[in-house]
Amino acid sequence: MSLLPFGDLPPHRARRFLPSTVAWNEWSGLEPFFDQLDGRLATVQTSAELEQWLLDWGELSAAINEEGSRRYIAMTCHTDHPEAEKDYLHFVEHIEPQLKPRQFRLERGYLEHPSRAGLSRERYGVFDRQTAVHVQLYRDENVPLETEEARLGQQYQKLSGSLTVSFRGEEKTLVQMGRYLEEPDRALRQEAWEMVAKRRLAERDSFENQFDQLLKLRHQIARNAGFNNYRDYSFKARGRFDYTPEDCEAFHDAIAMEVVPVLRELQAERRAQLRLPTLRPWDLAVDPLNRAPLRPFDKVDRLVVSSQKIFDQLDPELAGQFRQMHELGLLDLDNRKGKAPGGYQSSLPEARLPFIFMNAVGQQRDVETILHEAGHAFHTLATREEDFYPYRDAPIEFCEVASMGMELLGGEFLESFYGPGEARRARRDHLEGIVETFPWIATVDAFQHWIYTHPDHSPAERAMAWNQLMDRFGGDVDWTGWEEARSYSWHRQLHVFLYPFYYVEYGMAQIGALQLWQNARRDRADALRAYKRGLSLGGSKPLPDLFEAAGCRFAFDAATLKPLAEMVRREWRALA
Repeated sequence: MSLLPFGDLPPHRARRFLPSTVAWNEWSGLEPFFDQLDGRLATVQTSAELEQWLLDWGELSAAINEEGSRRYIAMTCHTDHPEAEKDYLHFVEHIEPQLKPRQFRLERGYLEHPSRAGLSRERYGVFDRQTAVHVQLYRDENVPLETEEARLGQQYQKLSGSLTVSFRGEEKTLVQMGRYLEEPDRALRQEAWEMVAKRRLAERDSFENQFDQLLKLRHQIARNAGFNNYRDYSFKARGRFDYTPEDCEAFHDAIAMEVVPVLRELQAERRAQLRLPTLRPWDLAVDPLNRAPLRPFDKVDRLVVSSQKIFDQLDPELAGQFRQMHELGLLDLDNRKGKAPGGYQSSLPEARLPFIFMNAVGQQRDVETILHEAGHAFHTLATREEDFYPYRDAPIEFCEVASMGMELLGGEFLESFYGPGEARRARRDHLEGIVETFPWIATVDAFQHWIYTHPDHSPAERAMAWNQLMDRFGGDVDWTGWEEARSYSWHRQLHVFLYPFYYVEYGMAQIGALQLWQNARRDRADALRAYKRGLSLGGSKPLPDLFEAAGCRFAFDAATLKPLAEMVRREWRALA
C-alpha cells in the first residue's frame, strides 16, 4: 500500500530522453543518463543542439527531483513509519551525494561550451548567472556534509512530529493543543500553554544538540567554499543577487521603526479589553472580547468544500485548479500523530503538479494556511507549460508573494466559512497576524545573522542573543516564571533548523502581497490578471521584474513599509 495520498501521476510531457521506468534505488540505474549527457555535450555544435541538450538535462533533473519529492512527502506524512523513513534517508544518503558532482560537471560543461554564445541572453541570462554561482560554490568535500545536514533535518522533523501531551485524559499533538489558546477560559489557556511549554523544554537538550551539530556542519561548508562565515555563503548560495545582508539589517530596523509601534498599540488594546495588568503568552490568541473561538470547520472535508467556494468566487481558472488538486489526491490536510509539523507546498516536477501538506485542527489559522499553500500551488500550475525546467521555480521572495497575496485576495470571501460578523472578525485577526508576523520575521532573521557570524558562540550566549531580539521585537508580553521557555522559543521555528536564512523572504513577500491587495481594492480583476501574469513567468526573470509584472515594487525599506503598515492599521481599525 502506498504511503502517498495520491496515486500514479504520469509525466506532463511524454519522456523523450529517459525510458518509462528507472531504477531509482541504485546509482547504477541513474549514472548512465549522466554519462550520456556528458558524452553528447562534446558533440554539440550548434545553439539549437545545446538547447535540446538543456531540455533533456531538465527532463532528467525533473524526474529525479520528483522521486525525491515523493519520498519526502511520504516521510513527512508518516514520520513514524520505518519504511518511509528508510526510503527517504536512502535517497538522501546514497543517491543525492552521487548526483551533486555529476550535476556540477554538467553545469561546468554548459558554462564552458562555445555554443552558449549563440543562445539568447534575454532567455538564458537568469539561468546562466544562477548556474555560475553553483559552479563557483561547489566543493566535493561539502557533499557528505550536506548529506549529514539533511539527515539531521529529518531527525528534527521526526522529533517535532512525535511530541504529544496527555491533556485532560486525551493524548494531543502540540498542534492540536493550539486550539485551547483561543478559549475564553483563561485558566484553561494557561494550563494548555504551560503543558506544551514543559513538553518542549523536556526536549531542550535534544533540540540544542541537533542545532549545534548543524551549526558546525554549516560553518565548515562555508569555510570549504572560501567564506569566512555561513551567512555570506548562504546569501550567495540562495542566489540573492538583488539585496545584501546589510539590506536585511536595514529591513530589521524598518520593522522596529514602523511595525513594532503598531504591534504595541494592538497589544495595549488587547490588554485593556481583556482587563489584564499584563499580557501573558497564553493571552495572545484568544479573542480580546472573550468571544468563543472562531471555528471555521470541524472536519477537513468542510475545509476543502469551503475553500473551493472561495476560489469559485475569486477566479474560475484558480477554482478549477484547486478542484483538480482535490480530485487527484494532492491534499493532505489533517493533523495526526506521527505527521511532521507545519505546512508546505511541494511540487512533483515531472507531473508538473503541486501537493499541499498541512496540519489542520479547525482554527482560523488553518484557513489562512490553505489559502497560503494554494497560492504556492497556483504558482506551480502557472508555469506548467514552461518546458525549461529551471524556470518552473521562482525565487522564494516572489514565491511567497503568490501565497501571501492569496491569503489577502481569498480573505475577501471568508463568508464561505462564516457569517458576516465572524468573517469581519477573521479578517481583523488576519491583519493583526500580519502586524505580529513582521517583528517575528525580523527576530528570526536577525537571530540567524548573529548565529552564523558568531560561529563559536556557546548555547548560553545564543539564548542571550535570542532574548535581546525578543526584547527589541517581541512587544509587551510578560514571561515572568517562564523565562526559560522564552529563551528557547526559537526551537519551534523549523526554518532555523531546516532552511537557514529562508525566512526574511516572508517579510519581503508580505510587502509585495500588501501592494497586491492594495491594487485589488482598486480593481480586483486587473490585480488578478497582474498576479497571474507574474506567476506565469516562473523564474525566467530577475526578482525586481517579477514583482513589477505582478503590479508591485521590490523594496523593503522604511519608506516602502511605512504606508503599508499604516494601511493595515487603518483597515484593522475599520473592522472593529
